[in-house]
Amino acid sequence: MLSSEEQNRYSRHIIMPEIGIEGQEKLKQAKVLVVGAGGLGCPVLQYLTAAGVGTIGIVDDDVVDESNLQRQILFSSEDIGKSKVEVASKKLSLLNPHCQLPTANCRLSSANALEIIKDYDLIIDGSDNFPTRYLVNDACVMLNKPLVFGSIFKFEGQVSVFNYRNGPTYRCLFPEPPVDSPNCAEIGVLGVLPGIVGTLMTNEALKIILGIGSVLSGKLFVMDALNCQTQIISFGKNLENFNIKSFTDYDAFCTTPLSFGRGVGGEVKQVSVYDLKKLFDSKTDFQLIDVREVNEYKLSNIKGENIPLGSVEKNTDRISRSKQVIIHCKSGARSKKAIELLQQKYGFTNLYNLTGGIDAWNKMPRP
Repeated sequence: MLSSEEQNRYSRHIIMPEIGIEGQEKLKQAKVLVVGAGGLGCPVLQYLTAAGVGTIGIVDDDVVDESNLQRQILFSSEDIGKSKVEVASKKLSLLNPHCQLPTANCRLSSANALEIIKDYDLIIDGSDNFPTRYLVNDACVMLNKPLVFGSIFKFEGQVSVFNYRNGPTYRCLFPEPPVDSPNCAEIGVLGVLPGIVGTLMTNEALKIILGIGSVLSGKLFVMDALNCQTQIISFGKNLENFNIKSFTDYDAFCTTPLSFGRGVGGEVKQVSVYDLKKLFDSKTDFQLIDVREVNEYKLSNIKGENIPLGSVEKNTDRISRSKQVIIHCKSGARSKKAIELLQQKYGFTNLYNLTGGIDAWNKMPRP
């Protein structure tokens, strides 16, 4: 039952014939789990809380970083360094004290996913990486839970609903993870986009709980914020994707193998940031290549030649074969792919990956 205070709080819902008292009570009884308290998770959490969803679980192992504040508007400067789930729970309880806000300050994994997800009616995936998305999907299939999905990339957003009333799953839309898809830390994202997409995700969740409207099951909503264009792409289901009985190694599954053949130099050689500093200090003749995007390079660099990963094959003539070549990116993942490509397809033997990338360089202690 709704208290008089709740009836007043949710009056704009209650006066709508599509919702009414009965619908608001459905929201109060609902249990929704939000995976990720980042760009997408923040607006989802805020609007679920404002709408009066009774139990809203939050899973995230991250802390607030200054770079989050450009888009994660649930947080403020004073929250930097604090646990996202703890800050979120505290602030959301001030927004609506009628909501229960259980938290799990951990990364969702094969070891804990079923235990965390099993008690919720609906799962909302606001994660930013493919291993977690496939893990969440598989857990929802195994537990028969509907899943609201959203993703963002620069100016583009996507929203869909999976496993809803025997509808298609995430694997039906994405049988395999996309190749070489950087996250927003590597490629950037328009600050307002997570708010738009997260709000659309919440809209799908509320429709599912209330049993109203047309749900995006078997449909992928795609929007381009730069041009204000939208489209809906329909997709079907593959029955094989419903036979999931156990988890797999999601990190390995989402690491796309190269298809160039074995070639020369199967192993990627590594060099530390300390070794790189010694090369700089000793004025050794070597080549340093930065395979990040141009905008990333302009923002911060260590004077290497900028050859973005996508254009490496067009610029093999710029890469020395006669001296040591150190290749780096933000964290070491893209540079490793560049080296594998150059070794296996073009026969390079003098390439080294900078362990930890420019992130490790920037964190290295200085005298």
